[in-house]
Amino acid sequence: MSLLYFLIVGGIAGWLGGQIMRGSGFGIIGNIVIGIIGGVIGGWLFGLLGISTSGGLIGSIITAAVGAVVLLWIAGLVKK
Repeated sequence: MSLLYFLIVGGIAGWLGGQIMRGSGFGIIGNIVIGIIGGVIGGWLFGLLGISTSGGLIGSIITAAVGAVVLLWIAGLVKK
């Protein structure tokens, strides 16, 4: 069940990151991958900054979406 939760949060966060940074998603697999990596980055950044999102589904999505946006921003810098 936790794998399904992980995939759903990753997909939503990846889609949100795509909407914020480019205006479109990256397909279901791309969104999940970006969201999962974004979750790791977001958790690391929030830990460094001392920010806590009280857990739960919404907190996980927010953390992963912030991380996805950072990931896409860095990818945009490297692409240039």
